[in-house]
Amino acid sequence: MAGAPRTADGTVDMSALTPRTADGKPDFSGIWTSDEVDPRRPKEPPNPRDATTSRRMINIGVELPGGLPYQPWLAALVKERWARNAVDDPHVRCFPDNFLRAYGTPHLLKFVQTPNLLIVLNEWNAGYRQIHTDGRPLPEDPNPSLMGYSSAKWEGDTLVVDSHGIRDDTWIDWQGSVLTEAAKVREEFRRIDFGHMEVRVTVDDPKAYTKPWTVLIKERLIADAELIDEICLENERSLKHMVK
Repeated sequence: MAGAPRTADGTVDMSALTPRTADGKPDFSGIWTSDEVDPRRPKEPPNPRDATTSRRMINIGVELPGGLPYQPWLAALVKERWARNAVDDPHVRCFPDNFLRAYGTPHLLKFVQTPNLLIVLNEWNAGYRQIHTDGRPLPEDPNPSLMGYSSAKWEGDTLVVDSHGIRDDTWIDWQGSVLTEAAKVREEFRRIDFGHMEVRVTVDDPKAYTKPWTVLIKERLIADAELIDEICLENERSLKHMVK
């Protein structure tokens, strides 16, 4: 990893100062994965490149008292989906993930920051997301898509991203929680130091939830590594074993 701060033994100093762009803003460029390990997973020897199985993979609102504030129809649907072992999960069936789901899955995300655009490349199925950082207005009549439309502005050292235009029934965790076309999502990105990033996410989706909800997502840098192809349908052998 060119230009990375290193300790005496040559490893990347994850606690070093936050890198900055030429205009003094935090630079989010780098490869990231969840920094919130699922406690149910066995602890394994660390590999600098390994993605982490996040505690949010099953339930994105795991730390919220009482869980996500589902509308009654969604509470019933989540219960049904979980009872059926999430057999209809788009991720399991090799569809791309939306950007909220991607934070909790064990796949790498590469952020590429330019003066007016933040690009997020997802190792899973070669996905991508574009975040315009020039504060442009969001489209009034968007064509709904998996990633929706995202526009950002700086508030000090925090990049505040607003998104909408996300298509209906887009799963955001394994138990079947969703975003709908009514969703408005705000992300507040902060790079804490060289190796750590926090994303405060607020979801306002009155069609799916009784009130807005907020979670704090923690990510860690994967240094001295690069993305590799991870195409779900290539040599896929799992679906035939799933209970219908």
